[in-house]
Amino acid sequence: MSTTYGDWLRQQREATGLTQQQLADVAVMTRSHIAHIEAGRRVPSKEDARRLDRALNTGDVLSSFLPQHDMPVEDYFEAARQLEQQATVIREFGPTYVPGILQTRRYATAVLSVSYPPRSEEECDKLVVTRLERAKILDDPVTPVVWALLDEAVLRRPIGGTEVMTEQLMHIVRLTEDKRVRVHVMPYGVGAYHALGGMLTLMWFEDQPPVAYSEGLQLGKLHDSPAIVERLQGAYHLALSDALPLQESLALLRTTAKDYGHHD
Repeated sequence: MSTTYGDWLRQQREATGLTQQQLADVAVMTRSHIAHIEAGRRVPSKEDARRLDRALNTGDVLSSFLPQHDMPVEDYFEAARQLEQQATVIREFGPTYVPGILQTRRYATAVLSVSYPPRSEEECDKLVVTRLERAKILDDPVTPVVWALLDEAVLRRPIGGTEVMTEQLMHIVRLTEDKRVRVHVMPYGVGAYHALGGMLTLMWFEDQPPVAYSEGLQLGKLHDSPAIVERLQGAYHLALSDALPLQESLALLRTTAKDYGHHD
């Protein structure tokens, strides 16, 4: 989201003498939602923008000039990253590789070292550190509640080599055995299924509406339109119903890790 948009909203609010809470009350929104918009971490839905326009008597400015959602992943993911740190529930879908908060250092290095244009070693190191910092949300034994749905392709593609994959898969097994995350694998035999496509993260919060973040090649989108978020949630949960149960998923992770070990 453009910082200019958030700054403009804050300036208009302050010009009317309203606090964030007062504006939230008039616009029928939460104060934290207003704060995230002003800080550039969220894009208001069209309906939210219309309510803000009415509350601030700004005509249709806020609803007419909503920021564009399509941006390079590195730029746009910053808003999703900050929301990730505040989420109470996170649902991850990895169709091609392990979601970021579940990655080990060596797996993350292997993923992030492949890019176009190429990254320098220093740039790659910085991104790896950021990814590992994100994973610290799992240090809390309870919150957020994290589920991960992984396509079987994630287990089979030897990113970083067999040793890295063994370490990565057993890391997920340990997190699951410790009841810190819940993981389900979508087996090849299912064929086509709901949500098949790009990476998807669903997030829920204590005091604000849920959001979704989807990612494709060189593009990322943060979705907070209630209708879109609901559709993405539906696709995720339908896909989850076709995946292997928890214990079968763990067994497949362990077996695959053992197979990689035999390649050494």
